[in-house]
Amino acid sequence: MYEINDRIVYPMHGAGIVRAIEDHDLFEEGERTYYKLEILSENMEIMIPVDNADSVGIRPVVSPEVIDELILSLHGKMGTMNKNWSKRYQDNMEILKTGDPFKVGEVVKNLTLLNRQKGLSTGEKKMMTSARNFLISEIVLVKDISKEEALDLINDAIGKD
Repeated sequence: MYEINDRIVYPMHGAGIVRAIEDHDLFEEGERTYYKLEILSENMEIMIPVDNADSVGIRPVVSPEVIDELILSLHGKMGTMNKNWSKRYQDNMEILKTGDPFKVGEVVKNLTLLNRQKGLSTGEKKMMTSARNFLISEIVLVKDISKEEALDLINDAIGKD
């Protein structure tokens, strides 16, 4: 169980800080205990049932050293992706659901490079933005830098071949 002020990651939403642990009776499900998670980079609060935390992939934020490795992993060429955009979208959505920062980073890098080459569909552009924001949220919390500085780290890394 996480505690108040723990820094955690909620896949598909990003990294945040547990601001409270509260009991609520929501959606007529009976009283349950919830984490109140503040996603700082998005200025948003999310309620997550404590008993669902593991099944939805909640995890602690990574260390600064892992963030450094993540940034390094963004260098280089585009990885292999399905040529069919709808299949590629499905594959990438499954990857994003894992919340693994290295896999999400690979999606960000691949979609960014593909966008530079030939452009992306509206759905893939939205996915690229969401995935990038996910990475930014964790980098901001771990490195204690601004969103703009985190975005610069990502863009500088992807821009280098």
